[in-house]
Amino acid sequence: MARLPILIALGAALAGCGSMVPGGSGDQAVRGPSSSAIAVTPGAGQCLAKLGQAGTQFTPLPDRYYGAGCSAVNAVNLSALQGDRERFSLANMGPVTCPTAELMAGWSRFGVDRAARQILGSPLARIETMGSYACRNVAGSGRRSAHASAEAVDVAAFVLADGRRISVLADWSGGGRAEREFLRVVHASACKRFGTVLGPDYNAAHRDHLHLEKGDGSFCR
Repeated sequence: MARLPILIALGAALAGCGSMVPGGSGDQAVRGPSSSAIAVTPGAGQCLAKLGQAGTQFTPLPDRYYGAGCSAVNAVNLSALQGDRERFSLANMGPVTCPTAELMAGWSRFGVDRAARQILGSPLARIETMGSYACRNVAGSGRRSAHASAEAVDVAAFVLADGRRISVLADWSGGGRAEREFLRVVHASACKRFGTVLGPDYNAAHRDHLHLEKGDGSFCR
C-alpha cells in the first residue's frame, strides 16, 4: 500500500475541480452546502487495501457532504475491475462508497465475468452503468435513495470481448435463451452480495437496469 498516500493526495487534488458530483440522467440534483475532507471513516484504509489486492483500479476521493441528506463519504472512483484473466472497464460510473465498490468488484468477477464465459462463451470487456451517486429520492417517495449516499449502482448492459452487447432492456425478455439465462444468473449472483437488488421483474421503472444497493437487509426482486 505504498501508493495509497499518493492516491489519496490525488483524490484531494481532484476535489478542487468542482463542488457538485454529477447525478445520473434524469435525476433531480439537490444543491446544498458542501464541504470536503480526506476520508477518516473507520475501516477506510482496510477497504481500500482490499480493493487494491483484488486488482481493482480506483482513485480514493475526499469526503463530500452536499446537504439535503446527500453525501459521498469514504468514496472512490472506479476505473477498471479484475476478471479471472483480464481487467474490464466500467462506463458512466460516478463515486461509490468503498464497501459498495468492494461488492461491485466481487460480483463483477465471480458473478458476471465467469457467467459470461460459461454461458455466452466470451469473457467480459465492459460493464455499462447508468450511474451511481445522485442526490435524489426513491421514485414516488419522500425517502432518500441509496444513490444519494453513493451506495448504489444501476447496471444497464454488459459488453463481451467478442463484441456482443447484452442489455437489460433488450435481452431480459427479448434476447435468446443464452442471453436471458446470463442476465438471470448475474441477477441471482448480485442478490447473494448486495442488500437490495431490483430488476425488470420488480417494476417498470427497472425495466432497463439492475439496481444494486449495498443495503443492510436482503431484498431481491
